Amino acid sequence: MSWRELLPPWLVIGAGLTGIVLLCVSTKDVPTTPLRTKYGIILDAGPSHTILFIYQWTANKANNTGVIRECSSCTVQGPGVSSYSVSPQEVGKNLEPCLHWAQREIPAEQHSQTPLYLGATASMRQLNLTNPTLSDALLAALTVALKSSPFDFWGAQILSSLDEEAFNWVAVNYVLENFVKYDWRGQVIPSMKGTAGVLSLGGTSAQLISKMEEKNQAPKGGVRLQLYGQTHKVYAYQCPCHSTDQLRSRLLSMLIRDQRNVKTIYNPCWPLTYSQEVQWRSVHAGPCAISDDTLGTPSPEEVFNVTGSSNSTACRRLVQSLLNSSASCSFFKHSLSSVFKRPWTKFLVISEALDFLRETVPSPDLGQAVNKLCGMSVKELVKESQTSLDTLADYCAVSTFIFHLSTKGYTFDFHSSVRIVFQEKIGDISSGWTLGYLLNLTNTIPQDNASFLKGIEPGVWSLLLILFVVLLTGSFMRISYRVMVKENSFSNRNSSVFDDN
Repeated sequence: MSWRELLPPWLVIGAGLTGIVLLCVSTKDVPTTPLRTKYGIILDAGPSHTILFIYQWTANKANNTGVIRECSSCTVQGPGVSSYSVSPQEVGKNLEPCLHWAQREIPAEQHSQTPLYLGATASMRQLNLTNPTLSDALLAALTVALKSSPFDFWGAQILSSLDEEAFNWVAVNYVLENFVKYDWRGQVIPSMKGTAGVLSLGGTSAQLISKMEEKNQAPKGGVRLQLYGQTHKVYAYQCPCHSTDQLRSRLLSMLIRDQRNVKTIYNPCWPLTYSQEVQWRSVHAGPCAISDDTLGTPSPEEVFNVTGSSNSTACRRLVQSLLNSSASCSFFKHSLSSVFKRPWTKFLVISEALDFLRETVPSPDLGQAVNKLCGMSVKELVKESQTSLDTLADYCAVSTFIFHLSTKGYTFDFHSSVRIVFQEKIGDISSGWTLGYLLNLTNTIPQDNASFLKGIEPGVWSLLLILFVVLLTGSFMRISYRVMVKENSFSNRNSSVFDDN
């Protein structure tokens, strides 16, 4: 029996049709090599110190923006950049240990492709106003040091306050997964939560940052950011005289002015038994000093004994009176609708005082929590934190200030700790604006070109597999049938021969 007899013509036709189907099936590109990890280095030159951050993200972006998944940092030894006024050339040398550490952390073959950027913030902004020649000399020394590294140097500059706060806004919304998030398959998908605003209470100023809709009557300025395929117009309202430091000075100035004729001045926002000798010049100087009648004003060298009385109600009235007398920041005096046209925007608060309040006095009601905090003794405050007592003593006033804003229509998220979220998502709680800056920077970093193979969809593959199984099964059954027929025919011929004999 020849093989042609075991392979009928219709099976050949079926195989030909299968080949034609395979040629017509749509395919897609499948990467054959894993995408590399990308790196970026950002240096935050702050008032007290400089920190070098290394960020990582995969080369596969989400709508042209990177998805950063890890952060590590190195704190540069020495004071802040602006402190090197005597010897600007020394500022670059102090960066060398952290730059060498970065070279060890990042694979050598990627050094030349890793962007390196330094941003200087508040103290350098102030120095640039008072001594621009010195600030330029410091930036030049930093540029020389950073250019000598093997990384791709993108620049060293002084960030504007608006840019810094806008990048802070990006970082906070990123770690909260308000831009993109991971689904149950581990893939990055757009988030439908919407963005949150940020109230940042620092040592030098207070800022309220939020996204504004284009259709609203937005104030002048703002920063336009392109992130994950969407455009965001971010605005920051800054109040230099409403920082934590200035809030303390202005409150003390008001108390001294109202009680200067008594021997001991009582501060209702300080805990009992806590006291300080306060010099009038230290709390009533500069552009943020409360304007009053010069007649009867204490002399600059006069010293007053201020002691705490721990009275939450009186502290609340004092803070409200102070803010109502402020002329520089209208959004602290008026309702939310007069500032933002999105009253449903939820604001997160970046404040050490609120973090302390959240951890030590957990309560769903902010007013009750503030009352408990303002009633804590010195012993209780020191027991709950390693922070200095001078800082802890002002937490009552700062928390009262935040509570006052909550009565003006601002919706605050007091249950989400920005510090904890940064720790969980990125691994470093101090990254701040540097994370937002690099996210925006990834839009300009080209994506790796991966090699691909042609592939078909799983459903089509399953159908073709079933088709081949059916063809093979039919072929074997047909062959088996033809063999059995031949054997039976051969047996019948043999039996007929024996019968004839």
